[in-house]
Amino acid sequence: MPIRARRTSMTSGVLAMAATAALMAGAAHPVSARPAPTTTRDASAQDGTSGDAPGDAPGGASVRGASLRHPPVRESRPVHSYADAIRESVWVDTGLDGDRDGRTDRVAVDIIRPREAARQGRKVPVIMDASPYYACCGRGNESQKKTYDANGAPVQFPLYYDNYFVPRGYAFAAVDLAGTNRSDGCDDVGGRSDIRSAKAVVDWLNGRGRGYTTRTGTDRARATGWSTGDTGMIGKSWDGTIANGVAATGVEGLRTIVPIGAISSWYDYYFAKGAPLYDSGPDWLSQYVNSPEARTRCAHVQQRLVDGAPRTGDRTPLWDARDHVKDAHKVRASVFVVHGQQDLNVRAKHFGQWWDALAEHGVERKIWLSQTGHVDPFDFRRADWVRTLHRWFDHHLLGYDNGIDREPMADIERAPGRWSTDRVWPPRATAGTTLHPGTGAAPGVGTLGVTRARPGATETFRDDPALGELDWAAHIDAPSPAKAGFVTRPLTRDLRLSGSSTVTVTATPDTTSAHLSAVLVDLGPATIRDYGAAGEGITTLPERTCWGASTAGDSACYKKTRAKTADVGFTVVSRGWADLGNWADEDRGRPLTPGKAHTITLDLAAADHVVPAGHRLALVIGGTDRDLIDPPSTRPTLTLDLARTSARLPLAGGAPAFLRATSGPAHPTTSGPGRPAAPSPAPLAGVTDPRPAPPIPGGSTR
Repeated sequence: MPIRARRTSMTSGVLAMAATAALMAGAAHPVSARPAPTTTRDASAQDGTSGDAPGDAPGGASVRGASLRHPPVRESRPVHSYADAIRESVWVDTGLDGDRDGRTDRVAVDIIRPREAARQGRKVPVIMDASPYYACCGRGNESQKKTYDANGAPVQFPLYYDNYFVPRGYAFAAVDLAGTNRSDGCDDVGGRSDIRSAKAVVDWLNGRGRGYTTRTGTDRARATGWSTGDTGMIGKSWDGTIANGVAATGVEGLRTIVPIGAISSWYDYYFAKGAPLYDSGPDWLSQYVNSPEARTRCAHVQQRLVDGAPRTGDRTPLWDARDHVKDAHKVRASVFVVHGQQDLNVRAKHFGQWWDALAEHGVERKIWLSQTGHVDPFDFRRADWVRTLHRWFDHHLLGYDNGIDREPMADIERAPGRWSTDRVWPPRATAGTTLHPGTGAAPGVGTLGVTRARPGATETFRDDPALGELDWAAHIDAPSPAKAGFVTRPLTRDLRLSGSSTVTVTATPDTTSAHLSAVLVDLGPATIRDYGAAGEGITTLPERTCWGASTAGDSACYKKTRAKTADVGFTVVSRGWADLGNWADEDRGRPLTPGKAHTITLDLAAADHVVPAGHRLALVIGGTDRDLIDPPSTRPTLTLDLARTSARLPLAGGAPAFLRATSGPAHPTTSGPGRPAAPSPAPLAGVTDPRPAPPIPGGSTR
């Protein structure tokens, strides 16, 4: 039986006052005329960040349009009844006929909103999660699915957004993407149908679209009587990807998005400059999430996905239509990015290129970067996350001047559960710094510094698909035919990388095909989140905490988690891949000429990592990164031209910082005259190899 949030009684007079105040708080009109938030607290509310939490007391922040008679507060309060909230389903017309049945597709939207606001004619903003997973797979760490009563009315809304925010004066809308659950159409994996599924709902909330009370009927449903039109989209993985895509249309009324572990370009989900990251394509994924009835009518969409996404890795118009980065200039909404730096499903390149494009166009933004894999912040930093998300939505959807827009832009997890902040990200002192590999005392064991290698200097390795980045890093100081490793001297000062790196490689293959991997490694002991294990850095516990109000059919209580850690001898900081056949055109591959040098630049995932004093920074160049890219059709031997190979790293303090960190007396914990040799960087007991990421943007901790 679901755990229910504890409730206590209030007198009818206090209830009436609370409801009236809540309606005033929830009546979020356009920005120019938003009312003052309430100062009334519902004593019955109990959740993980209750009304008595620090910072919940009324403050002096101003609110646009606030009445001088009511002192404004910094937070919306849980004064609306969740049990009595209006629960309804609407079908919104997308204007497309993706399933070719002769009528335009309607997508199902399950909505829950405060009844008190409706009674008083007050309008509320909307938090929306548009997803393909509500029926096939579930959402959150506990894989919750939508449920309905005998009449088809919604009962359970997955996740806590409804439980927590509806009592605080918001509506929540859970949208089934076209082709999934109770929607018409066919899912096209990030394409026009996916994005229109959610954009049409934003338009409908703002009075620009058509909604109906049933899937096939003609009775209209209108939102303008209860919705302000101000919408915030949120979601993890595919859901967050939809938020990115809708924001990239520039749709009016979308005020903010919160993409969590989200894709920014679907090409980069499947390929890295031609190198395949998975052995399947978007046609499989579409079939996976489509409803049973959609599978019978959507064969033409499956074929279009097969034809438009060849496994050669060539970039086609299909991928261009699913690239949100190129449309970042259209984004009007603010963006709160959350991503795991060790996410091997939706890899960290996605947030990096999206962030950089948003910054270029001056989009208001905020970021959290964790040490986890593909994990929701609700499961790695729960109390702080809910509190921050609450304030973010209050500011962008209710207009509260609560100061969150003036706080540090970035939160970075430095060690399990230990966070730092930055006023801007990357820090302003960050500068691209070019480092060069050099030959060392043994084959495959070279140096890394600011001096370019002499002309003619080379290193050679042979692609071994049985090995990957952890094998390479563990044997960084040993000659190996399977990789080329380049290492700095032990650092005398901390060295911080912050942003996206590139590695330019000039290599001569002896076959007609070759894949390349480049990996940055922090060589030194540390305790990290075990991102390669089940849970990807978290362990789920049996105990629960509650975040909002509950009903018998929709509990606000979720299993607690704790960090799953590992003691390691090295940490992979960032990685990137490419098919060397894309050397002349990064969008299209071609056979290589054996014996001829080819130059290509690999884009490494964005990261923020501090290499401590006493550790070393390594660059590893290899072939197939086992379980992370597929091998080429041949098993090549590649010769690197070191004079024409380099890494461009975003270092805090730039080249001067690198020179300071690699000069001066050796750190006392490292090897040197009169000191013991540094220990091997092999992983310590308990570290887990990265698992093959599931070819579905949702992953094991969906």
